[in-house]
Amino acid sequence: MADYDTAIFDVDGTLVDTNYHHALAWFRAFRRHDLTVPIWRLHRAIGMGGDHVVPAVAGDDVEERLGEQLRADWSDEFDALLGEVQPFDGVRELLDDVRRRGFTLVLASSGKAEHVDHYLSLFGGAELAEAWTTSADVEQTKPAPDLLQAALEKVGGRSAVLVGDSVWDFRAGARLGIPGYGLLTGGFSAGELREAGAAEVFESPAQLHEHLDDVCR
Repeated sequence: MADYDTAIFDVDGTLVDTNYHHALAWFRAFRRHDLTVPIWRLHRAIGMGGDHVVPAVAGDDVEERLGEQLRADWSDEFDALLGEVQPFDGVRELLDDVRRRGFTLVLASSGKAEHVDHYLSLFGGAELAEAWTTSADVEQTKPAPDLLQAALEKVGGRSAVLVGDSVWDFRAGARLGIPGYGLLTGGFSAGELREAGAAEVFESPAQLHEHLDDVCR
């Protein structure tokens, strides 16, 4: 990491424990239309932007007929769960240490602005980060690389390293030549994260913090 000036941290599933809340909200959104998508399949799509989830799990026909409504229904269902979201242990300490080591810290999310604001309030993210993104900053979400490009541009970064929890993070990073470190907090296996491009994988933000001296050499 010593060769990079910017550290980009994914938010959902990496800093705050949301992936299974998202999967349940999508399940309930589909059930509003008498469609049953297994939660395990929904989980596999979490980390993509919402514009990709419906066709990925239910096909292009469902996307064409119900995509916008399903996303609105998902939002309603997720809003009801938002108060249950918690940050992972050690997040603030990790981010504070990364910043002290001289990295420009930017948080990358394609979530709704009100959701991102709530997440940041849970661990003081607005005080720690130089900038953060929301759905308003991009037209194409992960696995497209636009979100990471927007994050880098917001802070005028020259080169970046990424920390994320899903295969979609690292597939997006690979398209920009951005290397990264994976966390198991999103429910993807270490093998899957490495195959997608993660250089190393850690169990949690706290474990990454424990090994930060090694990572930053």
